[in-house]
Amino acid sequence: MNIFRLLASTLLTLPLVASAAPELNVGALYDYIDGDKSTLLKRVRNSGDTTAFVKVSVAELVYDATGVAREIVTDGLPLEQRGLVASPARLIVPAQGMQAVRLLYRGSREQERYFRLRFVPVLPEQGDGFMVDEQEAEKYRDSLKAGVNLLAGYGSLLFVRPAETHYQTHVGRAGGQLTVVNQGNATVVLDHFRLCQAAGQKCGPATKHHILPGRTRQFDGQVGKVHQLELIEGGNAKAMVVEG
Repeated sequence: MNIFRLLASTLLTLPLVASAAPELNVGALYDYIDGDKSTLLKRVRNSGDTTAFVKVSVAELVYDATGVAREIVTDGLPLEQRGLVASPARLIVPAQGMQAVRLLYRGSREQERYFRLRFVPVLPEQGDGFMVDEQEAEKYRDSLKAGVNLLAGYGSLLFVRPAETHYQTHVGRAGGQLTVVNQGNATVVLDHFRLCQAAGQKCGPATKHHILPGRTRQFDGQVGKVHQLELIEGGNAKAMVVEG
């Protein structure tokens, strides 16, 4: 018997309660493939009380000159035309269990590229790639009771850095306004970004920002306060307190 079908059949026979539903955790919302790497392993955990049947979809994000992204779905393209391949594209994640999907980048490395990954729990149907028959699928659907409305999808973003990555980031502040200019060819991250009365004192909530290559970002502030952040350029992180 096919291993995939055997796993699906076994998990579908496990007892379920009326309020059963899968609860997915896809880990980090942002992932990065360095210029000298081509693969990434993404772990998907199910903390719910029933099996999750998960479809994995990939779309490329293409940004125009104004920074607006256009999404290009790549799932239906021939394999040789896909910049990023997710394998397997179907996951069966048992309750309180984990499965992994391998992300393989096959495209050009001349410039940075961006992909949106979606992990969507679905109600399995016969012939949809999960190797379950109609009787098994119907039993699973009936067990959920609340139906598909509880099966919320989860997404993450993947940054694929160019082969020859270089960073050149300028950070300045004047009149309370912070300006960050990315003149490199890869995205930089402003992590633990906060406006503080002084370094480490009376700080606002921390946020995270990505500055794409060739872009400038300005952040409002107040004279007399400081911006506190961690500037991340690839594998290098630098804590900064910026006055002005």
